[in-house]
Amino acid sequence: MANESSNKRDTKHRTASATDVGESSSLTPYILVRSSRKTLAIYINKNAEVEVRAPLRMPIPYIERFVLSKKDWIESRLEKRTRVNGEKAAFVLRYGDLLPLWGNEYPITAREGGRVGFDGSCFYMPPDMPSDEIKPVMIRIYRLLAKQYIQGRVEEYARIMRVSPTGVRVTGAKTRWGSCSGKKSLNFSWRLMMADKEVIDYIVVHELAHILELNHSPQFWAHVEKIVPEYKACHRKLDQLQEKLAAQDWDE
Repeated sequence: MANESSNKRDTKHRTASATDVGESSSLTPYILVRSSRKTLAIYINKNAEVEVRAPLRMPIPYIERFVLSKKDWIESRLEKRTRVNGEKAAFVLRYGDLLPLWGNEYPITAREGGRVGFDGSCFYMPPDMPSDEIKPVMIRIYRLLAKQYIQGRVEEYARIMRVSPTGVRVTGAKTRWGSCSGKKSLNFSWRLMMADKEVIDYIVVHELAHILELNHSPQFWAHVEKIVPEYKACHRKLDQLQEKLAAQDWDE
């Protein structure tokens, strides 16, 4: 995201219309969305469109000079988003494909019978399934593994940290690896199972630390670092996994 601050008047309503599409021949086409915000920012949305968000009264010439100044940034991000969208559209699972689990990769294997699961060396499911049915089965396997594995890690670290979560759920969250509610209930995305075990532990500790500090204050990070000193490296690994998953269609 590219942005710039502004002191323009802040009001309380939002506008966006067909006339809010930049058409200057020297500019990349963009969609202009005005609101009561105080800053000017550029986003590349999921449809590989340029979206400019601006204060209600900011002049068009000012906005377009800003957009033009970010031309190289816009072009590089558009190229990346278009590539990612293409990879996501082409994503398909087949027997023999390798998929991540706990930091390793294991093949999808056909096995006679109606059972699905993971046996320590492969993901298994019945043979002759069409490709569009393999993904839902894999998500089911990941969910089952997550419920078993994450519950155990939560119990272990809860004892170490002397906290008591009120519940643990596995969800299909796409952009949040975990969360902690004000009632001390923890949620974890099944996608976490694709990460290394030490990274999963970091997220578990992160959410348990929110029971002690429902914020990201220095005190919160001190609780995390006490248990996971290498938490910054774990966070970088999660960013890398998130980027990889962005080019794969794991929607349910």
